[in-house]
Amino acid sequence: MDLDITKKLIKPADTKIVLLVMDGLGGIPDSSTNLTELESAYTPNLDNLASKSICGLQQPVATGITPGSGPGHLALFGYNPIEFQVGRGVLAAYGIGFDLQDKDVAARGNFCTVDDNGVVIDRRAGRISTEKNKELCQLIRDNINIPGIEVFVETVKEHRFLLVLRGEDLSGELYDTDPQEIGKPPLPPRVSSSNAEKTREVVEEFLRQVREILREQHPANMVLLRGFSMKPGWPTMEDVFGLKSAAIAAYPMYKGLAKLIGMDILPTGETISEEFKTLEEHWNKYDFFYLHVKKTDSSGEDGDFNRKKMIIEEVDQYIPRLLDLKPDVIIVTGDHSTPSELKAHSWHPVPVLLWSKHCRPDNVKHFGERECINGALGPRFPAVELLPLALANAGRLEKFGA
Repeated sequence: MDLDITKKLIKPADTKIVLLVMDGLGGIPDSSTNLTELESAYTPNLDNLASKSICGLQQPVATGITPGSGPGHLALFGYNPIEFQVGRGVLAAYGIGFDLQDKDVAARGNFCTVDDNGVVIDRRAGRISTEKNKELCQLIRDNINIPGIEVFVETVKEHRFLLVLRGEDLSGELYDTDPQEIGKPPLPPRVSSSNAEKTREVVEEFLRQVREILREQHPANMVLLRGFSMKPGWPTMEDVFGLKSAAIAAYPMYKGLAKLIGMDILPTGETISEEFKTLEEHWNKYDFFYLHVKKTDSSGEDGDFNRKKMIIEEVDQYIPRLLDLKPDVIIVTGDHSTPSELKAHSWHPVPVLLWSKHCRPDNVKHFGERECINGALGPRFPAVELLPLALANAGRLEKFGA
């Protein structure tokens, strides 16, 4: 739905919406069982909720398109991800509370491992510890020198860091240097606009110096850069949807994405239990809660089918606590699919259920890909339409027209 139309139809209501996102939820069948991670998981509570819900498979961006986490989430928040685009750099900056200025260029970095020939052999440097990350960021800060440019290198988490370049006439119109697979060298910085030539030269010099600084720092002896971007100015969820919104997420990027559209970021721990406790503690203060579970995605990216299945089962155990809060609308889904078989994000639509006392339940009895494909929402329901549907079920939309 167009945001301008939605804004005109919003009406106040004393109702609450919960969006529970298991990152990378969708999968494809395992060759030995012919079941996905979600289908294999023991999920009696999600199955019971699905039997009372309207279900389907939601498509984050478009048919055949593999979404990043940013577009996948923006669609769930009701923002068309084609129209509202932002790179991971800005999200990382917001996520760690970096004071990003209007002319800054931000990029998200991975510490990685390269061999003697400069070929990437581990894109995540063995998922080094956050403490090691801090040491390496300090090492770079102490030794980097690019005349006329202020360089900020800040720890995000584990192998991820934030790069911010501050200076005159910079642009975020650069492509990633991450080849997205092992067995290839990092890509050289390349421009997507002629206005970015100066920035390309700056990034090229940054990478040259970092290669020397990290040469002996095995396994994190090089970096990959993704999501070059500059600060956008977007309408907030309260402006457009009339929702006082809060985000419960342990990982910085998702905090950044939520903050970008005006959500309050609630301090929470890293476990699923701590996240649900945070939800309970703040229940009376907000209309909309976004609760994010990261490890379904990281398990899929690691190719760990059983761990992803176990994380889904752990989430299932907390569904009764969610129901005890008596929300008016519940959405359970993912921002994209991350099949363990592929060890990466994929283009496959994502299972989704929407429960409210006003929904029309369909015949889905088990929350999984095969059953949801036959749900009333359909096999390729646009994810961007989920929030307007939630608003309607929550009694927050006026009638359109006479």
